[in-house]
Amino acid sequence: MRGFRDRDFIQTHEGFLFCVVGNVHPSDRIISYIKYLPSDSGVWGNKKKQFKRILKNYTISNLLETFEYLEKNHPQYLFKSPVDNITVTAVPCECIKQHFKPEKKLVELRKSDCLDFLQKKLMRFACYLQKISGVKETAFGITGSLLLGIHQPSFSDLDVIVCGVENSWKIKQALINQQRTESPVKRLKGKALDDWGLKKSQQYPMSKRDAINLYTRKWNLGYFEDRWVSIHPVKTEKEIREEYGEKIYEPIRQVTIQAVVSDSIDSLFLPAVYKVKDVTFLENEVAIDISEVVSYEGLYSSLAENDETIQVKGKLEKVTQKQTNHDYYRVVVGSSDGKGTEYIKNVE
Repeated sequence: MRGFRDRDFIQTHEGFLFCVVGNVHPSDRIISYIKYLPSDSGVWGNKKKQFKRILKNYTISNLLETFEYLEKNHPQYLFKSPVDNITVTAVPCECIKQHFKPEKKLVELRKSDCLDFLQKKLMRFACYLQKISGVKETAFGITGSLLLGIHQPSFSDLDVIVCGVENSWKIKQALINQQRTESPVKRLKGKALDDWGLKKSQQYPMSKRDAINLYTRKWNLGYFEDRWVSIHPVKTEKEIREEYGEKIYEPIRQVTIQAVVSDSIDSLFLPAVYKVKDVTFLENEVAIDISEVVSYEGLYSSLAENDETIQVKGKLEKVTQKQTNHDYYRVVVGSSDGKGTEYIKNVE
């Protein structure tokens, strides 16, 4: 059964547009963040219905601003999760007016004979990805404003979805291979890369040099026919091994560690998961064994391969598997508790 997947969108009866986070949700609501609001002054949409972005940047500080807006105006969308022991934004199922599915939208666009030039560009990009990777066209989708039908051809980005673990790794490897050729996907370089690094250093706890080095790992960001594109891997239902409530997450405190990546298979997804070994605490050492680093900050996906060393600042959590009563520990990056100070970076 097709459930609610990462980067799907849902619309509420008020017209709010929320982006789904991850594939694991309570039975009665969907964990998601609010991105667009109806607004007569909004630049997304058309004359009949206009929208503005309330989430202007994908940063913790901006996300917390949306929490404040909802708490003041629509508190029904805030949810104190007894599983994660944090407050998140989540849409109750009875508040959902429409569920937007990326792969379904792409099928509709393929069948349409009335596409604008940005939609045609999307079709060419999807065909290119299919050609270089061998991934079937049914594994692709589109998210963001194009999924919602509120895009503006003059400035909207192409945010493509690829479904499935195997398909995602095929796409990654194909794009990396294409970088060695005269690829139609252009990487940032020169002043554009310098500007990108500066912007990220202002939004995240990293230097401009660290940001530029990080971009070398971002196989899924670039330009296609002079339009910014991003590719987002998403797991399918059969690849999700966890149901909401099977594990309880208990926050402990902020820590800084250094560790060696032992398994990066799930580092492409949201959350990005790095299994780790040889963990060293860089401050206030605790006598526990950390099994994994988990990032809800998309910037830190695909950052490290197996046997590479990373430095991490994040929230230490104890994870209890209820059925077996087995405990393990992880460090989470991108938590609201960290207030934008958490990070992952490579150690050369």
